[in-house]
Amino acid sequence: MRKPTLYQSLKAKRRSQSLVIGVTWYTEETWAEVKASALDPECFEDSFAKWKTMAVAARRNFQRSGVLALECQIVPGEFFAWCVLNDQVNNAKSRAEFVSEKLSAVHEEGAQTTQAE
Repeated sequence: MRKPTLYQSLKAKRRSQSLVIGVTWYTEETWAEVKASALDPECFEDSFAKWKTMAVAARRNFQRSGVLALECQIVPGEFFAWCVLNDQVNNAKSRAEFVSEKLSAVHEEGAQTTQAE
């Protein structure tokens, strides 16, 4: 059996070290609630159905490129409380930061659980 080329080894290594991102996810009700209080409602699609089509396609494209894209539900009350606590407003930047923090917290919990086992 032939030894893998450097390129094949690097490609395999990259696959095993997948990048993980959180994709902001909503239900129809939470999408409407977050959009209604957003300072940038123009960043939202015209309807939940259009948003969902876009979000599913984006998640699929991330996954095709080797990125692990995890749905991260925004719970409006939790998000609004986070905004107050962190002196943030409801805009695209704060929604992305909130999702990133939630994903990081879940990832750290999972790493601690794995280490404890």
